[in-house]
Amino acid sequence: MRVQLVDPSAYTPPYDHGLAAGLARAGVEVELVTSRYPWDEMPPPEGFGVSELFYTRAMRRRLPQPARRAVKLAEHVPGMLAYRRHAGRADLVHYQWLPLEALDRLLLPAKRPRVMTLHNVRRRGHGPLTNMVTRGLARQMDAVVVHSRDSAEQMRARFGAGADRVRHIPHGALDYLTRLPEQPVPEAAGPVILWFGTVRRYKGVDTLLEAFRSVEGAELWIVGKPEIPMGPLHELARKAPGPVRFVERFVPDAELAAHLRRAEVIALPYRDIDQSGVLYSALAFGKPIVMSAVGGFPEVAQEHGAARLVPPEDPAALAAALNELLADPAERARLGAAAAAAAAGPYSWDRIAGQTLALYEELL
Repeated sequence: MRVQLVDPSAYTPPYDHGLAAGLARAGVEVELVTSRYPWDEMPPPEGFGVSELFYTRAMRRRLPQPARRAVKLAEHVPGMLAYRRHAGRADLVHYQWLPLEALDRLLLPAKRPRVMTLHNVRRRGHGPLTNMVTRGLARQMDAVVVHSRDSAEQMRARFGAGADRVRHIPHGALDYLTRLPEQPVPEAAGPVILWFGTVRRYKGVDTLLEAFRSVEGAELWIVGKPEIPMGPLHELARKAPGPVRFVERFVPDAELAAHLRRAEVIALPYRDIDQSGVLYSALAFGKPIVMSAVGGFPEVAQEHGAARLVPPEDPAALAAALNELLADPAERARLGAAAAAAAAGPYSWDRIAGQTLALYEELL
């Protein structure tokens, strides 16, 4: 069986590589069709091929971000048309992302069967154009993969996708990070609460900083590239009793792994989300997690006991959960062991690849 995984803009290389390697171990001939990822070194492909077919000019030059966007836009349609020819090499095409969905759904090759993973169902917006495009994609694909039962219900209720087309296949644990060489991290005076990722409003960093005003004896590390103004967050940090460390830049994988190893607790105070690579990185490291009860997060906590849930946008509840875990090493160890077991079992890439392969075989 020849399968192409398609991620034109290299939005999620760790996910792409994890799924491709799992499928390759299951005997599938896999080709990841993508673009060069300019921000970090990706692990070498494990048994699968990589074709950097998209954005060959934009992603191979050290261009400032506005210029890169402009060059990508100019290359987009020619790249999608070139992929129409390339798709003839596959028995099945599995799209991970389409950068311009409203346009791209008109440019897709006629290759059948076609699968698409919708990583972001809840945060797709509620306008008429979003509804039209998402409904159209669901009709064009032979199957739509989502990462939680919550997302599957969103697809059926919001976008009218039939139950026969929507498949719930979980996100895999990003365990490749655990195999990276250890690096030193800054010293900390006490236990570390870690938040990491691209800083966006929906991820609730402000809620976490409000909560940290009621947490003593710990440090809070906020690690990741900002995409919102940071001034208000720094103002909240100044009101906290404990140290707040900001790392306001893209953090390479090896450095991220060092932060994860050092942290006592991982905080995910999101306002809304389907699932998150941050969560599946924390699970891989066997870390105790406090996270909002939104989207697919409760499924991880309730089914595997791998996290503590709090209501979204509730600083008092978040502070209480953090204080309880910081004061209870045995509970942290219990949650961490449950997280590691979930990562090695239901969220392992071999398990995820097996479910994905079963879908492919059904469609073929």
